[in-house]
Amino acid sequence: MKSTKAMNVAPGLLIAMPQLRDPNFTRAVVLMLEHNDEGSFGVVVNQESQLLVAELLSSVDIPWNGAADTSVWAGGPVMPGSCWVLHTGCEGLPLAVPSLDEAMDTTGNVEICDGLYLSTSTQNLEILADTPPAQSRVILGYSGWEGGQLAQEMAQGSWLHADVDIQALFELPSDELWEQSLRSMGIDPDAIVQSWGVH
Repeated sequence: MKSTKAMNVAPGLLIAMPQLRDPNFTRAVVLMLEHNDEGSFGVVVNQESQLLVAELLSSVDIPWNGAADTSVWAGGPVMPGSCWVLHTGCEGLPLAVPSLDEAMDTTGNVEICDGLYLSTSTQNLEILADTPPAQSRVILGYSGWEGGQLAQEMAQGSWLHADVDIQALFELPSDELWEQSLRSMGIDPDAIVQSWGVH
């Protein structure tokens, strides 16, 4: 089996397998943002919450000019109060910086992969709320692993790795993204057996 480093886990998608018992990740698809020897970090991209973006932003006095029924997405169980905006296009925002650490310390805007950005600052949130990109997602919380933890889970068959498909990420219904991500790898979701992974 390839090491997680050899597979370039981040950026990429992790697809949860049935043997992963954590209920936070049932049929989850995680966009991986960072992976190194010290740990791994990503956001779940297919778990839509009942909270509306307009309600969330009104609590911090930021007006929302997008569709009234736009939902907030649950990015994972870690720091559920932390807010991120995943989006395409960078118009009107500060230039993207090369690393996630720099984004969180400076402009708050980092390019995850070609044309896909993560904004972390309140300033950027205000800009994006005023003119939301057609492809954007407000996310609360994230998913994190300690150093070596994700590699161990992958070795146990708890996750599969796939390339990022930006169009599918934003345009597929959340309940279809897991199956479609598997199909993009040539795997029939119905062929997955809980105790042994893919057959």
